[in-house]
Amino acid sequence: MSPVIQAALLGIVQGVTEFLPVSSSAHLILARAFFGFDGDKFGLSFDVACHAGTLIALLIYFRAEVLKMLQALPRLLEPSRDPYAHLVWLLVVGTLPAVAVGLFLNTAIEDHLRTVQVAALTLAVGAVGFFVADAAGRNRREQSSLTMAEAWWLGCAQAVALIPGVSRSGITITVALLMGLRRADAARFIFLLGIPAILAAALHEAPKVITAGLGGETGVLFLIGIAASAVVGYLAIAGFVRYLARRSLAVFAWYRLALAAMVVVWLWQKSV
Repeated sequence: MSPVIQAALLGIVQGVTEFLPVSSSAHLILARAFFGFDGDKFGLSFDVACHAGTLIALLIYFRAEVLKMLQALPRLLEPSRDPYAHLVWLLVVGTLPAVAVGLFLNTAIEDHLRTVQVAALTLAVGAVGFFVADAAGRNRREQSSLTMAEAWWLGCAQAVALIPGVSRSGITITVALLMGLRRADAARFIFLLGIPAILAAALHEAPKVITAGLGGETGVLFLIGIAASAVVGYLAIAGFVRYLARRSLAVFAWYRLALAAMVVVWLWQKSV
């Protein structure tokens, strides 16, 4: 398989799985392991580039909300008078845990947890969380009813998603549903919460990407990955928000369990 096709496929995988609650990091790790993709060309730096594509998708899809939050910045000291100023504070508070964990534990996570075995385990555990959230969630509250304390706990959930296989959207939606948020409101808030988190991660890893060099073929492959993840990511956001407003997380839970089982079988076959 040519490097161009590999870059496009990994970009598509990133675009779909970043927003669906199935874990983009797990799928990228498994794609490399299953299909033998070039780890030098398509390593962590390429993942960061694809995350830039999904960030573009988020900013385009939520452009109206982002613009209103920017317009609300002068009223940040009066959040009770402007719902978008309040939303800005919720996103700030919700981003802090992931930033802190990323700064202090990111290297350890990269060195020890970016493995096929970890991905299989967290995929299965996350599926169980979906079933619990679907059963226990009341689905009555609106996004505007979130408190700063709840935003903090959603941020802590997002920080846990730095572990491959957990899924940022999956664990935050699980917690949001357990808090009683309506499904569509939960989806929209956790996607908005992903904007500063993805931006922070991209900025943190940017020096490595620059050091790796983006000239020649490498630059072309990165651009292909970014474009693919941006286009597919936009479609995934739009589809998932509409889907979750009417349906449960069960299909994603069963998918995660099936994928985890396939990984276990694959690991067993490699060991015999």
